[in-house]
Amino acid sequence: MLIAATVVFLYYTVWTLFMPFVDEDHPLHSLFPPRVWAIRIPVILIILGSTVVGTFLSTVMIRSNRKKALKAKQKKAS
Repeated sequence: MLIAATVVFLYYTVWTLFMPFVDEDHPLHSLFPPRVWAIRIPVILIILGSTVVGTFLSTVMIRSNRKKALKAKQKKAS
């Protein structure tokens, strides 16, 4: 996983920091998508990650509140 993260980091760094200074006709540009995706991809990943974390937290909180309510109801009935 460390190697994969390093490769992704290096690819993104070259794409966003060095490629704007390379001529558009250079064959190296064929290895990278258009620059607009340098912003879109991280934004999409942040939104997706926030959605997943928010959904997880809300389901955990709902289950926790249900358990507390059930315990309080059982304690009241006793």
